[in-house]
Amino acid sequence: MIRTVLVDDEMDNIRVLQRLLETYCPQVSIVGTAEGVESALQVIRTTKPDLAFLDIEMIQGNAFDLLNQLMPLPFQVVFVTAFDAYAIRAFKYSAVDYLLKPVDVDDLCRAVEKAVARQEQKDMAHIRVLLENVGAMQLAQQKMAVPTASGLNFVTINDIIRFEAQGHYTVIYLTYGESLLTTRNIKEYEDLLPDSIFYRVHHSHIINLQKILKYQKGRGGFVTMEDGVSIEIATRRRQDFMQRLVK
Repeated sequence: MIRTVLVDDEMDNIRVLQRLLETYCPQVSIVGTAEGVESALQVIRTTKPDLAFLDIEMIQGNAFDLLNQLMPLPFQVVFVTAFDAYAIRAFKYSAVDYLLKPVDVDDLCRAVEKAVARQEQKDMAHIRVLLENVGAMQLAQQKMAVPTASGLNFVTINDIIRFEAQGHYTVIYLTYGESLLTTRNIKEYEDLLPDSIFYRVHHSHIINLQKILKYQKGRGGFVTMEDGVSIEIATRRRQDFMQRLVK
């Protein structure tokens, strides 16, 4: 069900729209109604709807005054109005649709179907992010075999702060203050490890994104890791790296 509020300065219009939605749009659950900007603010903040049907001209202002107080919008919007002069402005708010009164049933159903489709896409995006995060957490607890000159060391992935290239070898720095000189080169670790956790910020460095303490601006910038070491970000990698930080 898509949780919905109805806002119009005429209660008769609310009743008509509510009856149409209940009759033709079973996907909709009406969780609140309001007749003005102030009451709509209260209803929306209380009910946290997925969708709002908004009349544009109403008591104490208009729908744009209302939406400007709620930006960025956590819900979808369908405008319902007797005037078509606001259409261009309405779509600046990423409106699902713009319906003229009296509301045509077919247009109403199409608007609801678009809102439902958008909501499903949003829900799936949240689920994908959740699954990626859960997968990364599970992976971080797994152990990795690290070949050294004397044999194999088994290291929990989450204990790795960073990798640093030393010629054809790589030094792995760990959370408990130890380090290992491994016989693999850093490119092998770049290919082996998940990029959701580890990122190659420089030709000589791979870092654990979860072990960053701070980022400092500069040409490419610098990160300070949990072991206190500051590492330069290659200029060519800065943009991609910053996008990863804000995910």
